[in-house]
Amino acid sequence: MGKRVAILGSTGSIGQNALQVLAALGPEYEVAALTTHSRIDLLAEQVRRFQPQIAAVTHPDFSKGNIPALDGFRGQILLGPEALTEIASQEDIDIILCAVVGAAGLPALLAAAQAGKRLAIANKEPLVIAGELLTRQAAAGGAEILPIDSEHSAVFQALQAGRPEEVRRIVLTASGGPFLRSRPEEIEQATAAQALAHPTWRMGPKITVDSATMVNKALEVMEARWLFGLPVDKIDVLIHPESVIHSMVEFIDGSVMAQMGTPDMKTPIQYALTYPQRKPGLSKGLQLETLGRLTFEAPDLNRFRALAVGYEAARLGGSAPVVFNAANEEAVAAFLEGRIPFGRIIELIEQCLQNHSVQTHLSLEALLEIDRWARQEVHRNLEHRTVLTSQKENR
Repeated sequence: MGKRVAILGSTGSIGQNALQVLAALGPEYEVAALTTHSRIDLLAEQVRRFQPQIAAVTHPDFSKGNIPALDGFRGQILLGPEALTEIASQEDIDIILCAVVGAAGLPALLAAAQAGKRLAIANKEPLVIAGELLTRQAAAGGAEILPIDSEHSAVFQALQAGRPEEVRRIVLTASGGPFLRSRPEEIEQATAAQALAHPTWRMGPKITVDSATMVNKALEVMEARWLFGLPVDKIDVLIHPESVIHSMVEFIDGSVMAQMGTPDMKTPIQYALTYPQRKPGLSKGLQLETLGRLTFEAPDLNRFRALAVGYEAARLGGSAPVVFNAANEEAVAAFLEGRIPFGRIIELIEQCLQNHSVQTHLSLEALLEIDRWARQEVHRNLEHRTVLTSQKENR
């Protein structure tokens, strides 16, 4: 019997790539449900092609009466944020591929974990915000959590070479972003145009800024701690500008297993769907003879202070990663709006962490409340700074 797959966030980049992968895998994998937040026309196209059992629109402003694009769809139409959880709870769906933005998919993932499904997770927030809760729920329900992002998929693949107790450390690779060779004082005053000029990847503005600060690697450390059950001090980050080796695992005998490949998200998506099998894929193979040199270096924590702060938040655990992630999201938004300089991003994150008392073993509701507090705290700090600046100018 084939595997039935629900894609939460099918109209985003990951979702569109996942549908390409599923189309290539053939009838062994069936598209059971597709969801979008508000990209109705693209969802309608996907529904016409893949004929899922369920289509869902999660934006609260939509209703059945104003979605003419879905007229003629013979399956079930679900509306509102609760649709994700309803889909994840369906008994006849085997794999939940979550590619929704932010924490919106968390209730659905917890429901899928409780139901013992395979969770293929593309975004960082579920494990950063609720790693302890989600992994505990998955263990209790007999669910699998498989990563889709390239670094954690690389670690997961390399881990197949040994047993968990044989792992000395894992190494997450980082491109270094646009400021790899910049002086700290240049980074402090960098513009949005400079921060968005990534030398290797073409991504959305928020994740590109996270790459420039290396907040993205800090978040990946937090994810890896829960995905692989390792203490933070066994998770290292290494700068690898060529971005060919996606990550590595070092075992206690000194062997290092590295996963290499072209930068194509279809490879980790497919592995999360077909594991433990490998099947012919859509990604182009590496031409090793053309690669030239592969270089590595330790990250400079003076240049990338956010990585050091992120490590500390990961070690603290509990609610600290929630605060780190939420504060960063609000600070990056302020930077992209031109309200703060680049160097102020990490300052706002640090201020939030300093004003927070870490809590552990929290419910989802409590975690989301801390997320809201951190966002409000950033705005309070921004407003306070604005008032002080205005008072100084008026003297």
